[in-house]
Amino acid sequence: MTLAETLFGSTSQGEYSLALMNGELRPCPVGREIAIHSPTDGTLLGQVAALTHDEIDAALASAAGAQPAWAERPVEQRAAVLERAADLLLEHAPTVARCLEREIAKRRSDSLDEVRRSADFLRFTAEEGKRLSGESFFGDAFPGFKRNKIGFTYRVPLGVVLAIPPFNYPVNLAISKIAPALVAGNAVVLKPPTQGSLSALLMTVLLLEAGVPPEVLQFVTGRGSDIGDYLVTHPRVGMITFTGSSATGRRIARLAGMVPLLMELGGKDAAVVLRDADMALAAKDIVSGAFSYSGQRCTAVKRVLVTEPAAEALLHELLPRVKRLTVGRPEDDADVTPLINHEAADYVQELIDDALARGARLLVGNQREGNLLWPTLLDGVTEAMRLAWEEPFGPVLPILRVRDAAEAVRIANASEYGLQAAIFSRDVNAALRIAARLDVGTVQLNGKTARGPDHFPFLGTKSSGLGAQGIRYSLEAMTRPKSIVFNLAEQAGLEEVA
Repeated sequence: MTLAETLFGSTSQGEYSLALMNGELRPCPVGREIAIHSPTDGTLLGQVAALTHDEIDAALASAAGAQPAWAERPVEQRAAVLERAADLLLEHAPTVARCLEREIAKRRSDSLDEVRRSADFLRFTAEEGKRLSGESFFGDAFPGFKRNKIGFTYRVPLGVVLAIPPFNYPVNLAISKIAPALVAGNAVVLKPPTQGSLSALLMTVLLLEAGVPPEVLQFVTGRGSDIGDYLVTHPRVGMITFTGSSATGRRIARLAGMVPLLMELGGKDAAVVLRDADMALAAKDIVSGAFSYSGQRCTAVKRVLVTEPAAEALLHELLPRVKRLTVGRPEDDADVTPLINHEAADYVQELIDDALARGARLLVGNQREGNLLWPTLLDGVTEAMRLAWEEPFGPVLPILRVRDAAEAVRIANASEYGLQAAIFSRDVNAALRIAARLDVGTVQLNGKTARGPDHFPFLGTKSSGLGAQGIRYSLEAMTRPKSIVFNLAEQAGLEEVA
């Protein structure tokens, strides 16, 4: 029986307690189990191991020892492993999606989309990895040098990549880190989110079944508060790629020193709506952008900056759309499902309560059952309210009315975050002028803020991240150029060659 058959057989029965070490599934050590419960109903889904520092040392030593041989394999062979992994991920998509649905309360259709998108990411990365190349130079382009000095560069892997994905996309954002690292010749140590580790475990087993050497892809579980600092300061880590909160990202940056970093952090993405916008289009995209996966996305629309003349027309389109959103369980494919835990719901409720206490007007929502919050739309939100600035990571959308585009830009740029923004206007020239003034990584014109397509650059400014992701950009971030210079003897002429 294969590793995948063993694991998928156990998951069909609901609960399991496993650790994955050097490709071997083992029972969780007694007394070191971390229980994973469903955010929907509290059901025990399974347990993963809280690894010790000694076990982490062993995993990293194994990864570092195996990485050179993996890098020596022809890139075509490494790419073929990713292709096989994509096949296996699609074959087992319903099982992996079901785990996502239960473990992170992601609606059924979105869970399947996450798995399928991950398979597409693997295939595209496999092909892009084959095109990773360098360049050559002649010395005479720089003053004082001659053409007999010739340099060429190529890209080499960084060694061991520590990959830390977030709870909201524990498969897709793990794959977005693992795939470019592996095809470029790195080894990977995956530290999955605690809530999301079961889904990540299923995905990791499939990568191993596809042919990734078990030493090259290590699976390290444990609570971030216990092992996070130890991992990011470990001397064998050659690069860290992290998606999560800005506070955690800043801590990693302080601790990691000179280790290369690639980070996608928080966001307070603004949708700027001008008076000439197509209000139906704007409302459709804003509602989808704000409330998909209950707003638990860094790229979610987290505030609307609408010019005063357009506000009533926009609300006329927004309100019925928000009211039509379904609220319930992920297995029923509800639009809005429970948040990841009660603490997350408490924080969102704090922001709503603060806004209402300071004069915001409730248009719909502000209902709660445990960690299930109804989609909430608030008008009249001002800069004095926390909801104007803090990232809720939940199903609440504040409307800030502004005088003009200049005020919208000022408020958007005053945020500590700079991930994305959206502009809705029929005037492309005006939209482009506004886009140029927004201090964010990406501006969407007449579309919601969102990550992807995955070969596009994805990055943030300020507290929203470091470096650029996207398949080619991630490949470059996970490698470095190495240069070799030929110093040729000067030749007097062709007649001396004979």
